[in-house]
Amino acid sequence: MRSIYLAVVLLAAGCTITTVPAPGPSQRPQVAAPPRIANSQAARTFAQVVRRVEPVAEKVCRERDPRKACDFNIIVDPDPSLPPNAFQTLDRNGRPVIGFTQALLRDARNADELAFILGHEAAHHIRNHIPRRQKSVLAGAALGGILAAVTGAGDAGVEFGQKLGGTVGGRRFSKDYELQADELGARIARRAGYDALRGAQYFARIPDPGNRFLGSHPPNSQRIARVRRALNQ
Repeated sequence: MRSIYLAVVLLAAGCTITTVPAPGPSQRPQVAAPPRIANSQAARTFAQVVRRVEPVAEKVCRERDPRKACDFNIIVDPDPSLPPNAFQTLDRNGRPVIGFTQALLRDARNADELAFILGHEAAHHIRNHIPRRQKSVLAGAALGGILAAVTGAGDAGVEFGQKLGGTVGGRRFSKDYELQADELGARIARRAGYDALRGAQYFARIPDPGNRFLGSHPPNSQRIARVRRALNQ
């Protein structure tokens, strides 16, 4: 059971950019959102963004580590019922995969947002966030299990300690990883010819996760500020 739990955590270690259930009126962002890309144009706009951003992301990847797998496989999930979301993971051969849901393509306001999100997901791979997070999960799970065993917990208690330790370990650097990906992703989008700061305004119109303890994402205002600083350097 414990090994199954760790396998599930590691398989799910890819990053996501996603919207969350609609907040109450007092929590809604006070930003007038521009209109969405027309459905008839969404797929075409995304294809154009991929053609411009993918080679830049792969070039940046190889510049940083010529030995790294930098041939991105960019996909759109065929399930139309999935909410707006983007993720980065690795296939079983170690090839980096970046996925978008159809809802995110429809939700985008402009090509700059799609370019920024694509650059952000590519940056997670370039910055080695998946293997770094996996190490944190394993280390946290091991420590949690050891502490539970030392206190005399039985198998169920040790398993709970592993789960808690893995969760804490996996989220320990999560916010930092998101900000690092925002920074590098913005630079990738700009090198591809897009307005990355305009793209980062995506964060201004989605619910703010706030600065929660062990939250997976930093506050939206902090992310936009990090992008602005990165582009001004």
